[in-house]
Amino acid sequence: MRQAPEPVHVIKERRDKALAALVEGVPYIRTLGVSFDRRGDELTAVLNYDEKLIGNPMLPALHGGATASFLEVCAIMELSFHLLWDEVESGRLDADSLTPDTLPRLPKTIDFTVDYLRSGLPRDAYARARVNRSGRRYASVHVEAWQDNRERLFAQATGHFLMPERP
Repeated sequence: MRQAPEPVHVIKERRDKALAALVEGVPYIRTLGVSFDRRGDELTAVLNYDEKLIGNPMLPALHGGATASFLEVCAIMELSFHLLWDEVESGRLDADSLTPDTLPRLPKTIDFTVDYLRSGLPRDAYARARVNRSGRRYASVHVEAWQDNRERLFAQATGHFLMPERP
């Protein structure tokens, strides 16, 4: 006899708890004002506008360091969520037991190259990362950021990461 599939709301709750635990494990995300919107396995990072993010008040424009940090945070969270996905989906990972102390280690940045395509305006920004390659030791991720129009990027980045050892 085949077992009935889990209700969708149970799986969604497990995904959201795993993502929340990941985000809570990195206090800098809260400091920067980044939140995440999850739709299935796709994460969209949101840099919530705050005046402290302005680098050039004459334009005004988002600070390049804030933009780079936003893109790097997006890449690391996408990569980390990608690593946890199978465990979360199958239920092998108990999302209720996830805390910053019990989470797997995060990938470490080897290098991160940002292309600033235009000034970031004083408003919310969005980013999505795509994992190009994820192996046992190394991963490559591409990130794109936009504000009002998904087709009009204001920054993009490519990062290479050292993957944590898996138990």
